[in-house]
Amino acid sequence: MSVSNYKQQLRNEINQTPSEYLPNLLQIVRVYRESVTLNPAVESFRQGMKEALRGETEPIEKLWESIDAE
Repeated sequence: MSVSNYKQQLRNEINQTPSEYLPNLLQIVRVYRESVTLNPAVESFRQGMKEALRGETEPIEKLWESIDAE
């Protein structure tokens, strides 16, 4: 399905939504978009540095536990 088809289907769903529920629908869409959008690399690096400086780290041995490397 093309992007324009998805957009049209979303418009149709929005148009069928009672107006009193539109604020909730908007909130759902925003939360979804934020959850699937990747942070820029700089933001991720800053967050990682903050966690490291706070001591929120794991021993390297623990990080390798779930990796099946030969």
